[in-house]
Amino acid sequence: MSHPPDHPPQPDRRDFLAKAAATVIGGGLALVGPVAGLGVLLDPLRRQSAGGGAVRVASLAALPDDGVPRKFPVLATRQDAWNRSKNVPVGAVYLRREKGGAVRAFNVVCPHAGCFVDFRADKGCYLCPCHNSTFALDGKVLDQNSPAPRALDELPVEMREGGEVWVAFQNFRPGEKERLPV
Repeated sequence: MSHPPDHPPQPDRRDFLAKAAATVIGGGLALVGPVAGLGVLLDPLRRQSAGGGAVRVASLAALPDDGVPRKFPVLATRQDAWNRSKNVPVGAVYLRREKGGAVRAFNVVCPHAGCFVDFRADKGCYLCPCHNSTFALDGKVLDQNSPAPRALDELPVEMREGGEVWVAFQNFRPGEKERLPV
Protein backbone atom coordinates (compact mmCIF):
# COMPACT_ATOMS: atom_id res chain seq x y z
CA MET A 1 0.00 0.00 0.00
CA SER A 2 1.22 3.35 -0.83
CA HIS A 3 0.87 6.36 1.33
CA PRO A 4 0.44 9.80 -0.06
CA PRO A 5 3.61 11.90 0.37
CA ASP A 6 3.61 14.17 3.40
CA HIS A 7 3.36 17.74 2.33
CA PRO A 8 3.83 20.50 4.81
CA PRO A 9 0.74 22.60 5.19
CA GLN A 10 0.67 25.61 2.89
CA PRO A 11 0.84 28.93 4.70
CA ASP A 12 -2.47 30.61 4.95
CA ARG A 13 -2.71 33.97 3.20
CA ARG A 14 -4.30 35.58 6.26
CA ASP A 15 -1.47 34.28 8.45
CA PHE A 16 1.07 35.95 6.15
CA LEU A 17 -0.72 39.29 6.26
CA ALA A 18 -0.97 39.17 10.07
CA LYS A 19 2.75 38.46 10.42
CA ALA A 20 3.67 41.21 7.95
CA ALA A 21 1.48 43.75 9.76
CA ALA A 22 2.94 42.73 13.14
CA THR A 23 6.48 43.15 11.77
CA VAL A 24 5.76 46.62 10.36
CA ILE A 25 4.00 47.82 13.53
CA GLY A 26 6.68 46.31 15.80
CA GLY A 27 9.45 47.89 13.75
CA GLY A 28 7.72 51.27 13.89
CA LEU A 29 7.29 51.04 17.65
CA ALA A 30 10.93 50.00 18.06
CA LEU A 31 12.02 53.19 16.25
CA VAL A 32 9.99 55.58 18.45
CA GLY A 33 12.47 55.49 21.36
CA PRO A 34 15.69 56.04 19.38
CA VAL A 35 14.12 58.78 17.22
CA ALA A 36 12.84 60.61 20.33
CA GLY A 37 16.26 60.25 21.99
CA LEU A 38 18.00 61.57 18.90
CA GLY A 39 15.62 64.55 18.88
CA VAL A 40 16.50 65.38 22.48
CA LEU A 41 20.21 64.93 21.81
CA LEU A 42 20.19 67.22 18.77
CA ASP A 43 17.87 69.85 20.29
CA PRO A 44 20.69 72.23 21.33
CA LEU A 45 21.96 72.31 17.75
CA ARG A 46 18.55 73.44 16.49
CA ARG A 47 18.23 76.29 18.98
CA GLN A 48 19.27 79.81 18.18
CA SER A 49 22.43 80.70 20.06
CA ALA A 50 21.95 83.48 22.61
CA GLY A 51 24.57 86.13 23.05
CA GLY A 52 27.21 87.50 20.76
CA GLY A 53 25.71 91.00 20.87
CA ALA A 54 26.43 93.98 23.04
CA VAL A 55 25.61 93.87 26.75
CA ARG A 56 24.93 96.75 29.11
CA VAL A 57 27.95 97.23 31.34
CA ALA A 58 27.57 100.60 33.08
CA SER A 59 26.18 104.08 32.87
CA LEU A 60 28.27 106.95 31.60
CA ALA A 61 27.83 108.67 34.97
CA ALA A 62 29.84 105.82 36.59
CA LEU A 63 32.94 106.77 34.58
CA PRO A 64 35.16 109.56 35.90
CA ASP A 65 35.89 112.50 33.59
CA ASP A 66 39.62 112.35 34.33
CA GLY A 67 40.27 109.30 32.10
CA VAL A 68 41.04 106.88 34.93
CA PRO A 69 39.85 103.39 33.96
CA ARG A 70 37.27 101.60 36.07
CA LYS A 71 36.72 97.88 36.14
CA PHE A 72 33.18 96.57 35.59
CA PRO A 73 31.83 93.02 35.56
CA VAL A 74 30.12 91.87 32.40
CA LEU A 75 26.83 90.14 33.16
CA ALA A 76 25.00 88.37 30.38
CA THR A 77 22.47 85.67 29.71
CA ARG A 78 24.25 82.37 29.33
CA GLN A 79 22.60 79.44 27.63
CA ASP A 80 23.96 75.94 27.43
CA ALA A 81 22.27 72.89 25.98
CA TRP A 82 19.06 73.06 28.01
CA ASN A 83 19.52 75.81 30.62
CA ARG A 84 19.23 79.57 30.39
CA SER A 85 20.68 81.71 33.18
CA LYS A 86 20.29 85.48 33.36
CA ASN A 87 22.87 87.95 34.74
CA VAL A 88 25.73 85.48 34.92
CA PRO A 89 29.27 86.93 35.14
CA VAL A 90 31.01 86.16 31.84
CA GLY A 91 34.03 88.42 32.28
CA ALA A 92 35.05 91.96 33.07
CA VAL A 93 36.17 95.08 31.24
CA TYR A 94 38.00 98.29 31.98
CA LEU A 95 36.04 101.31 30.78
CA ARG A 96 37.74 104.65 30.32
CA ARG A 97 36.26 107.98 29.30
CA GLU A 98 38.69 109.88 27.08
CA LYS A 99 38.88 113.59 26.36
CA GLY A 100 35.97 114.50 24.15
CA GLY A 101 33.69 111.98 25.85
CA ALA A 102 34.55 108.84 23.84
CA VAL A 103 34.53 105.62 25.89
CA ARG A 104 37.00 102.80 25.33
CA ALA A 105 36.72 99.26 26.67
CA PHE A 106 39.46 96.69 27.23
CA ASN A 107 39.04 93.07 28.22
CA VAL A 108 40.72 92.49 31.61
CA VAL A 109 42.38 89.28 30.39
CA CYS A 110 46.09 89.56 29.56
CA PRO A 111 46.83 88.44 25.99
CA HIS A 112 49.89 86.49 27.18
CA ALA A 113 48.70 83.80 29.57
CA GLY A 114 45.10 84.76 30.36
CA CYS A 115 45.72 86.35 33.79
CA PHE A 116 43.59 89.29 34.89
CA VAL A 117 45.36 92.63 34.57
CA ASP A 118 45.09 95.32 37.24
CA PHE A 119 45.06 99.06 36.73
CA ARG A 120 47.83 100.71 38.75
CA ALA A 121 46.72 104.29 39.35
CA ASP A 122 50.09 105.14 40.94
CA LYS A 123 51.88 104.22 37.69
CA GLY A 124 49.08 105.14 35.29
CA CYS A 125 49.19 101.78 33.50
CA TYR A 126 47.74 98.28 33.44
CA LEU A 127 49.88 95.55 35.04
CA CYS A 128 49.74 91.80 34.56
CA PRO A 129 50.72 90.21 37.88
CA CYS A 130 51.65 86.91 36.23
CA HIS A 131 54.64 88.21 34.26
CA ASN A 132 54.87 91.91 35.21
CA SER A 133 54.02 93.18 31.73
CA THR A 134 52.71 96.72 31.61
CA PHE A 135 50.21 98.21 29.20
CA ALA A 136 49.56 101.90 28.48
CA LEU A 137 46.15 103.53 28.93
CA ASP A 138 45.50 102.91 25.23
CA GLY A 139 46.20 99.18 25.77
CA LYS A 140 49.56 99.04 23.97
CA VAL A 141 52.45 97.06 25.45
CA LEU A 142 54.83 99.42 27.28
CA ASP A 143 57.80 97.07 27.73
CA GLN A 144 59.19 95.72 24.46
CA ASN A 145 60.65 92.72 26.36
CA SER A 146 57.18 91.74 27.50
CA PRO A 147 56.03 88.21 26.67
CA ALA A 148 52.59 89.60 25.78
CA PRO A 149 52.15 88.96 22.04
CA ARG A 150 49.74 91.85 21.47
CA ALA A 151 48.10 94.85 23.13
CA LEU A 152 45.14 94.49 25.47
CA ASP A 153 42.04 93.40 23.58
CA GLU A 154 39.89 96.44 22.85
CA LEU A 155 36.17 95.82 22.57
CA PRO A 156 33.56 97.79 20.59
CA VAL A 157 31.52 100.24 22.68
CA GLU A 158 28.05 101.63 21.99
CA MET A 159 26.47 104.56 23.78
CA ARG A 160 22.72 104.12 24.07
CA GLU A 161 19.87 106.26 25.30
CA GLY A 162 20.01 107.42 28.87
CA GLY A 163 23.82 107.40 28.93
CA GLU A 164 24.18 103.62 29.00
CA VAL A 165 27.49 102.04 27.99
CA TRP A 166 27.10 98.79 26.03
CA VAL A 167 30.07 96.60 25.13
CA ALA A 168 30.30 93.81 22.56
CA PHE A 169 32.08 91.51 24.99
CA GLN A 170 34.27 88.71 23.72
CA ASN A 171 37.21 86.68 24.96
CA PHE A 172 40.23 85.98 22.80
CA ARG A 173 42.79 83.19 22.81
CA PRO A 174 45.78 84.05 24.99
CA GLY A 175 49.32 83.54 23.72
CA GLU A 176 48.49 84.29 20.07
CA LYS A 177 49.79 87.27 18.11
CA GLU A 178 46.43 87.68 16.36
CA ARG A 179 43.11 88.18 18.13
CA LEU A 180 41.44 84.82 17.73
CA PRO A 181 38.01 84.53 19.39
CA VAL A 182 37.58 81.79 21.96
